[in-house]
Amino acid sequence: MRKALRWLLALTVLIGTLTTAGAATAAEPEATATTDIREQLLSIPGMSLIQEKPYTGYRYFVLNYTQPVDHRNPAKGTFQQRITVLHKDVARPTVFFTSGYNVSTNPSRSEPTRIVDGNQVSMEYRFFTPSRPDPADWTKLDIWQAASDQHRIFKALKKIYTKKWISTGGSKGGMTATYYERFYPRDMDGVVAYVAPNDVVNHEDSAYDRFFATVGTKECRDRLNAVQREALVRRESLEKKYAAYAADNEYTFTTVGSLDKAYEATVLDYVWGFWQYNLLANCTDDELIPPDAKNATDDQIWNSIDTVSGFSFYTDQGLSPYTPYYYQAATQLGAPTIHFPHIEKKYIRYGYQPPRNFVPREIPTRFQPWVMRDVDNWVRHNARHMLYVYGQNDPWGAEPFRVDKGAKDSYVLTAPGMNHGANVAGLDADEEAFATARILDWAGVSAAAVAQAEPLAKYDAKLDKRNVERELTLRP
Repeated sequence: MRKALRWLLALTVLIGTLTTAGAATAAEPEATATTDIREQLLSIPGMSLIQEKPYTGYRYFVLNYTQPVDHRNPAKGTFQQRITVLHKDVARPTVFFTSGYNVSTNPSRSEPTRIVDGNQVSMEYRFFTPSRPDPADWTKLDIWQAASDQHRIFKALKKIYTKKWISTGGSKGGMTATYYERFYPRDMDGVVAYVAPNDVVNHEDSAYDRFFATVGTKECRDRLNAVQREALVRRESLEKKYAAYAADNEYTFTTVGSLDKAYEATVLDYVWGFWQYNLLANCTDDELIPPDAKNATDDQIWNSIDTVSGFSFYTDQGLSPYTPYYYQAATQLGAPTIHFPHIEKKYIRYGYQPPRNFVPREIPTRFQPWVMRDVDNWVRHNARHMLYVYGQNDPWGAEPFRVDKGAKDSYVLTAPGMNHGANVAGLDADEEAFATARILDWAGVSAAAVAQAEPLAKYDAKLDKRNVERELTLRP
């Protein structure tokens, strides 16, 4: 594998030399337009300013962009979609980022943006408030409509940012970048998708069971399993604690149906949640994971489950911000189901509940099994300039995207020991250099920069802080 990566890296340098020699590069900025970038952005029809925030070396804008509710029928109305622009220089490449959820309104820089030292456009996914049509026609929340949102933003901004573009995102954001590429494969010059689940056949989830049977060490698995089981054995006493907790915080359970369902859902997320957000070393933290579950106090079991899974999430108040995700999981994306061989059946009343249970009853859902099959087939056979990065110990990577012979210059790499925060920097050294070189090459920088295979921008502790959302729920 290492020899192959060295050979590919050498080929990358050769290709970069042939294609960029003598040309202007992103590392050598051209003269910028005389019009101020704020004026350029606001001259785009439908673009309006919410706020400009200062950040050294950049201009940062929070904006609204008018989008059609239905891209197939724009006459059906519009809504305001939030985007942000981290502007460096129009002569530099641009990275199109989305988390697949809300957009942060504070300046931040994704890993590809630092690698190419470029601009970054970030998009809030449709139907996540405040980027939600009113009234909300939920049938217009699907992956094609969202990809069309990105396409319109790209077309509008490409007139200003004329250099190469790369799309990126982590988890649901990686899924979003993939779907965008599937429907608009000519927009981007490259795609970097992190920890993106690929649930091709929704009712076949055995890959997740195999993952949990082997992840980490047996000692860690046994320790986690014991706490999870004990929380169900002590259901009666801990649910009294849960009821008091809910009353104190005015939490309700209309969507999920009952406190009992919410309690079990939280407990069954526990092992998954640990591996999603923790490293193997955290398993020996006695404060986090009681070492002797049977003899632990109720408070120790409660605190462990609450810290890892979060008892507030399956309340109406916790679920409400994520209704768009669960709607998509119930209609197109699919969702995992796993089994619990370490817990006797008498202790499990509901099992992993389907995403339909987390969507308010008044919003109808109908699953479309062909959607993910189409995307998977397209990626396998048509991917071009696509890079997938997964974490070895991340449950969401149990069903990854793959590339077959029909794909061109596309790769799937795994960061050893990493979780849902896996990134290029976490890959083995040879793979890190290779992936960095590919991203730089797709961004159209100089052959010398591609050959060096290192990020072009210096690390900024505030701007480059990893934003792995620690959301207490089973979702990507």
